[in-house]
Amino acid sequence: MTLPSADTPLYNHPLPDIEDWLMSQGCQRDAQDVHCWHVRQDSWKAELSLEVDSLSVRYLGAGENGRDIQRSFKYSLSRHDLDAAIFSGP
Repeated sequence: MTLPSADTPLYNHPLPDIEDWLMSQGCQRDAQDVHCWHVRQDSWKAELSLEVDSLSVRYLGAGENGRDIQRSFKYSLSRHDLDAAIFSGP
């Protein structure tokens, strides 16, 4: 896998590169809804959605009283920034 440099905005990544990046982070594509991805870490789990203008993340049961935490990140952010924001957890 040869991705653009980590400081490149995500909107400059071809879709197959974004998919490779997500897989390299341990994400698995949803079989029914191909724009959705799932990731599970030791202390949290999340659903990611590739939207038209942003990448949405829902950390499942991570909020107060077990509520989900929803965040949205514009594709103008670099892959490095998204790695830090998304995969460090809620």
